Amino acid sequence: MPHSLKNFELVWIDQPQHLRHAAEELASQQILAIDTESNSLYAYQEQVCLVQISTRLKDYLIDARALPDLSPLAEIFNSDRILKVFHAAEYDLICLFRDYGFRFNFIFDTMLAARILGFQHVGLGALLEKYFGVQMNKKYQRADWGKRPLKPEMLEYARQDSHYLIALQEQLRAELVAADLLDLAVEDFTRLTIGIEDTTETCADDFWKIHGARDLSPEKAAVLKALYNFRESVAKAQNKPSFKVLSNQTLIELATACPKHQADLLERSTLHERQVRRYGPGLLVAVQEGLQAQPEHPPNHVRPRNSVLNRMEILQEWRKETGKALGVPSDVVMPRDVLCRIARANPRDLSTLKAQMFDVPYRFNRFGQDMLSVITREGLED
Repeated sequence: MPHSLKNFELVWIDQPQHLRHAAEELASQQILAIDTESNSLYAYQEQVCLVQISTRLKDYLIDARALPDLSPLAEIFNSDRILKVFHAAEYDLICLFRDYGFRFNFIFDTMLAARILGFQHVGLGALLEKYFGVQMNKKYQRADWGKRPLKPEMLEYARQDSHYLIALQEQLRAELVAADLLDLAVEDFTRLTIGIEDTTETCADDFWKIHGARDLSPEKAAVLKALYNFRESVAKAQNKPSFKVLSNQTLIELATACPKHQADLLERSTLHERQVRRYGPGLLVAVQEGLQAQPEHPPNHVRPRNSVLNRMEILQEWRKETGKALGVPSDVVMPRDVLCRIARANPRDLSTLKAQMFDVPYRFNRFGQDMLSVITREGLED
């Protein structure tokens, strides 16, 4: 059982000199637990507002709002000597790279470990209750972490997210070893730290990500793009999340109907009268701009050849059956992006297959021969 919160020292850091001193202490550790809190529900461009770091003796809460320069932590995060423990690491890694350019090495993700072990419930609350009998207070899960000062109970909430992770990592590591899955887990932890920069980029075609966008005609897709750009400009000016200005469903409805008058806007089921008063003129202008713009076509996604699709289907079936045998989700056996890569390459020997599995060497050693046998047995040529 890990130490209770009251037995740990809580260290609040909002001064540069205190951060430098803390970084010196953290750099001497062999393992750290890390979490972040952001203001995604309260700002147009979300930012990391709080960084929680726990050692075996202390919980540090670092005020990222007061300390825009967190560079003393960069070397620690990128260290291949200090193990960094996260729960659901991907979001934290993306946010810390986006705001500070931090890169990470040598991590352990307790949520991913639980998935690899085949657990049905992999949330932090479920795992802490399972292993330590700790019930987490979720009251501040959707709080505005950008506001200052933070309430004392918010600080207690925040420290919980990193406080137990070191002990939880020890429990899960032991189970991964017992199941002969630790090397597979480490492979996935490493994959999480690669290509983070690709996930933080935005582009002019982001409106295509809205559900229903690809069902529109090219002319109405151009209207959707204009409406999307209008919403983004308003959200940015008001420093609000885009969904708090207008919902995606509203944008799709407006692009479909192409209203011409204020009265037409009032007929939309997803638009409130207050929104019509506030944004109506801008929406009508955006609709007209979209109607006069060049039609928009979805980005080209070339349909794979039938032979590739057939190989993909065969490999997915193999993955499903292998997952059942191991008692883990099928994507734990082989990530989908790797499976797609292999299906396209149609490897006919182990050396070619190994080249396609360059980022999953453990899986190549464990499953490579089986996969090659499945592919070659079916004899599917391009």
